[in-house]
Amino acid sequence: QVQIVESGGGSVQPGGSLRLSCTASTTMFSMYNMGWYRQPPGKQRELVASITSGRSTNYADSVKGRFTISRDNTKNTVYLQMDSLKPEDTAVYICNARGFGQNYWGQGTQVTVSS
Repeated sequence: QVQIVESGGGSVQPGGSLRLSCTASTTMFSMYNMGWYRQPPGKQRELVASITSGRSTNYADSVKGRFTISRDNTKNTVYLQMDSLKPEDTAVYICNARGFGQNYWGQGTQVTVSS
């Protein structure tokens, strides 16, 4: 069982920045494809960004040019740098690890963008 722990959420004004971190408890972290999802209030979960074991990245159209996903395999951590935040980015952000036929989720971290 892989444990996923997110951190870095909080409240920020529009135009501000936050960096989310997600750490996975596995010695095989480098082999996992990692993703950040979000679930706005009353809406379905959606993919925000993903990064493969080979470091290929993919972004939702709504965050392209504002968010950057990266990974540090030496720290078993994936990051989501979020810049130029908008009120519509308000959501619970949830980290996902996929690999070896398994799919693991974190508990999520709240991001609130409001003036």
